[in-house]
Amino acid sequence: MNEDQPAQPTAGDAADGGASHGRRPARGPAGPDPTGRIAPPLVGDERQLLRAYLDYHRATLAWKCEGLTDEQLRRRSAPPSSLSLLGLVRHLAEVERAWFRRTINREEVPLVWSDSGDFQVAYQAEGATRATAFAAWREEVAAARRIEEAAPSLDLTAPHARTGEPVSLRLVMLHLIHEYARHNGHADLLREAIDGSVGA
Repeated sequence: MNEDQPAQPTAGDAADGGASHGRRPARGPAGPDPTGRIAPPLVGDERQLLRAYLDYHRATLAWKCEGLTDEQLRRRSAPPSSLSLLGLVRHLAEVERAWFRRTINREEVPLVWSDSGDFQVAYQAEGATRATAFAAWREEVAAARRIEEAAPSLDLTAPHARTGEPVSLRLVMLHLIHEYARHNGHADLLREAIDGSVGA
């Protein structure tokens, strides 16, 4: 990581030792908020800001799962929907691998949860555990960070793993932020339904 890049929480910070779940206070000086997350800087170059926002959203997902049992993490939002917090963690591990390892790094690796290429399998969290899901997610986040940091610029392109169309690292970073932001909205509702905890 470049020395001028703002320090960011590791993928498991909020899940392993964050503060109590509650509303985020008004934005203050740089540094961890009560949840253990580090707010993105107000000023920075494009790559710094993309890194910071992506890491913030990663930490938010972990925070939303903090303090829950495996059963609670597997609890579905509104059957017949299969959406659950653990399913979101599994899905985002899949997303990290698909875009960073399979596309940008051109690795010939299978999906995390499906040998047949079925992305929907990740949402099927019945019988899944926090330990397994978070271990896979953290591994993919760490790999994604290494790949991004090694890239010469955001203009780096690689063929899409499925379509072969050129994809830039810039697009991948933006897409991952979009994925996390969308699913963290789902996580807000899932967590509130489980134990009444709220916060963004």
